[in-house]
Amino acid sequence: MEIDKIPQWILALEPEDATFLKNFVLKSGSLKEIARLYEVSYPTVRLRLDKLIQKIELSDQKEEEPFSTFIKGLAVDSRIDLETAKIIIEKYKQEKEKKS
Repeated sequence: MEIDKIPQWILALEPEDATFLKNFVLKSGSLKEIARLYEVSYPTVRLRLDKLIQKIELSDQKEEEPFSTFIKGLAVDSRIDLETAKIIIEKYKQEKEKKS
């Protein structure tokens, strides 16, 4: 497959997310098998899968504001909490409106 035909959401994945996705497919989507493979609990695997889903959905969004997408990505990666992300995005929107 040519690089320009690879979906953006795949290119946006971190290497460990791509590996997790590969293992998930190879284990036929069995979260129990993935939990065994990674030697973690089922809820831990479920949380990781939920975060991966959020990353893919976020990547698929065609937002006008790359900054907002960046901040949301930080929240999905647990680098900042969701409430802080909301505050930053709201402040950014307010400042942008002032400049218009």
